[in-house]
Amino acid sequence: MRLTVLGSSGSVVGPGAPASGYLLTVPDQQPVVLDFGPGVLGALQERVDPNEVAVMLSHLHADHCLDLPGMLVWRRYHPVPATVRAPLYGPTGTATRIGAASSEYPGQIDDITDTFETHDWVEGEPVKIGGMTVIPTRVSHPPETYGLRISEPGGRVLAFSGDTAVCDELVELARDADVFLCEASWTHAPAQRPPGLHLSGTEAGEMATRAGVKSLILTHIPPWTPVEDVLDEARAAYSGPISVAHPGLVVDIE
Repeated sequence: MRLTVLGSSGSVVGPGAPASGYLLTVPDQQPVVLDFGPGVLGALQERVDPNEVAVMLSHLHADHCLDLPGMLVWRRYHPVPATVRAPLYGPTGTATRIGAASSEYPGQIDDITDTFETHDWVEGEPVKIGGMTVIPTRVSHPPETYGLRISEPGGRVLAFSGDTAVCDELVELARDADVFLCEASWTHAPAQRPPGLHLSGTEAGEMATRAGVKSLILTHIPPWTPVEDVLDEARAAYSGPISVAHPGLVVDIE
């Protein structure tokens, strides 16, 4: 399984950095895009045909899903339009959320079922997609939000936190993962972050340590948060290999 970071900026798009979006590929299988925030569609075009991918959404905040209306335009109106519907997995109400953003008229919902075959996550229920097995787990974030445990055919595991505050569910979904892709939106200074919303660098490191993961990739760092400060915090709380997600980063999980 290969992870390619399309975008990793937290909460908003950053300078030259799309919001949340990650391309997952297994040889000879359908590519899958994990989250589809603003700017992801352009980055995706540099790597694969958007008509070929499936999509998984951790939750429905704008920075994780609102380039999908552009995907609808691509799949419907490209000179060689898509001929089959793309699988789209997400929280309850995904089709309505994307349909509202895509509609030409205020108060109406675009019917996206011509383009996407939508599926709601069911907590703990495995999904087979793109040659991978995906297990969704609810995490601590205001809307219905899922962290994902993703296993490739050989058994290696990528754990993705989604957006979350500290919770035991996050530790369990990341247990012994080969790679833990974990949000770290804030430094740990209490005055600089609202409670119960996101992780600090310290908390991301602590979650990785509790879960016993083999490596940690920090992501979802907003443009206003100093990356080096978050990285230093995580290093103080976790002794394994740590890196920071950035557009174009490629990680082979094998």
